Amino acid sequence: MSIPVVDFSAFSLSEKEVSDEQLHNLSKEMKTAFREVGFVFLENTGITPEEVGRVMDISKRFFLQPDEQKQPFSRKSFANNPNHGWVSLETERLNPRRPGDLKEAFNTASLRPDIKWPSAEFQEIQRSFFMRCKDLSLRVLRVMAHSLGLDPEVFLGAHRLIGTDGNATTLRSLYYPPVNREQAKEGQLRCGEHSDYGSITLLFQGSGGLQVLSRSGEFIDAPSIPGAVLINIADLMQRWTSDHFVSVRHRVLLPPAGDSSTRQSLAFFVQPDDEALITCCDGSDKYPPVTAGAYIIERFNDSYGRS
Repeated sequence: MSIPVVDFSAFSLSEKEVSDEQLHNLSKEMKTAFREVGFVFLENTGITPEEVGRVMDISKRFFLQPDEQKQPFSRKSFANNPNHGWVSLETERLNPRRPGDLKEAFNTASLRPDIKWPSAEFQEIQRSFFMRCKDLSLRVLRVMAHSLGLDPEVFLGAHRLIGTDGNATTLRSLYYPPVNREQAKEGQLRCGEHSDYGSITLLFQGSGGLQVLSRSGEFIDAPSIPGAVLINIADLMQRWTSDHFVSVRHRVLLPPAGDSSTRQSLAFFVQPDDEALITCCDGSDKYPPVTAGAYIIERFNDSYGRS
């Protein structure tokens, strides 16, 4: 199994119109990828490597500071949005059966102007990239709806509040520091096996290291393709589509012994609006209805520990 690569230029952020034929062809390719693999690489989306580089650069400057300088921006210290902010090393366990993940993150989960940021430049770069990812996500969701013969509003209408406190969509800047394998805990990974929570995820990788679970039950390497965006289906979308689209487990292993390289990535986790009721769009009762907000809180409790 390999992850398909699809040319998204017909519907890129720089294009205003897409023809029926182009939409049909895109829909067909993406439907096949999301049904059979759960992941797809999109090329020519309109988001440039330079844009990605700016976010990674300013994020890395933040991550390389001493912890005491990052502490004031910790996740759960922002009253209006408990998921916004810095996540320290080993705080998160995406596979709750493993030790804490060997990664740090900064979650841009709120765009409120009154929130405290590490710097005005950090705020501007993160906010700008968040909005670019939002625009691309809505285009992807439109193609996905078309591929299933649905009115686009079935998906788009449930994502109207992205960027507000009524929607949990989050841009995560992820930093994986060098690892001394001899000091790592038994079973510890850079990122434990997990599936994502919401609708879809957009991933921008600075290097390889990600592995995706194939339908045959083996983890395969997801390469880093310069300029491409890796898109995957998340759990609520699998429920929403009654398993037509599959949400697949993935992980980031420790680097080989003697490899002291770091890893960076940006993940844009697209969530439906908190109050959106997710029901099977084919009218079946394969999954019980659930609100997106209640579902993500339950998943956060698994990843961060119940309190």
